[in-house]
Amino acid sequence: MNKPISRRTFLKKSFGTLAALTGLGIGGNYYAHNLEPKWLETKYKVISHPLIPKGFNGMKMIQFSDTHLGFQFQLRDLQAVVNKINQLNPDVILFTGDLMDQPNKYGSQQEIPTVLNQLKAPFGKFCIYGNHDHGGYGSTIYSNIMKESHFTMLQNTSTKLSLLTGEEIFISGVDDAMLGKPDFEKALAGIPDEVFTIMLAHAPDLADISRTYNIQYQISGHSHGGQVQIPFAGALVTPPYAEKYREGTYELDSLTLHVNRGLGTTRLPYRFLSRPELTVYEFKVGKE
Repeated sequence: MNKPISRRTFLKKSFGTLAALTGLGIGGNYYAHNLEPKWLETKYKVISHPLIPKGFNGMKMIQFSDTHLGFQFQLRDLQAVVNKINQLNPDVILFTGDLMDQPNKYGSQQEIPTVLNQLKAPFGKFCIYGNHDHGGYGSTIYSNIMKESHFTMLQNTSTKLSLLTGEEIFISGVDDAMLGKPDFEKALAGIPDEVFTIMLAHAPDLADISRTYNIQYQISGHSHGGQVQIPFAGALVTPPYAEKYREGTYELDSLTLHVNRGLGTTRLPYRFLSRPELTVYEFKVGKE
């Protein structure tokens, strides 16, 4: 028979439970606000395909994305990322959009090129527009900053990576899906059919268009991996054009898509079960 508990014991146990729950709430808030947003994950991906020329075997590309400078991610954080990228010795560097959270309100615009110019990549640095780059009358602001930082802007256009052997691949980029005007036909114009082609698209759900073209790999950001994920339920919120493909790698017919979780935060200064990400891609000749 269960022994009745006294009012004093009941209050004591209730207070203990409340204190434990409060502690978990405070601890969870501290983790999501102060720890996980700084806990960078470096992901390594192999890009393997019969169209990749032998000379590109072992070439390394590094993607960073969605810094959202000025919200939670600051210039000192960008400097740390730049140092990390340089330590990894990339051949190519890719930035897939959303540099500043509100471009026209960010007060340290002139300092950004000083940091980004430290990035070294012998085959070039390339970028595309994200929705926040266009927002807040930011299109020209972003374009000028990236030009000063010696990035090549791929806004519905493409560029060729060529080796001394004459071997080549193409990197193409489309404008942002939300606030820009993505034009795949224009972006891919002049690319031969039998040449390996990478598409940079800020919005991952544009992969459903990429898969209808002669594109072998799409690299995206935008989603932040949901930024806050609920255990067993997944992302709390994902933005438009990142509702279908939220994070990680997808095989879509002849197209491979990788969605990077980005580095910064927006709207809420939290990350939970969605660590900031750098992605390192290495070319391997032939099929995986």
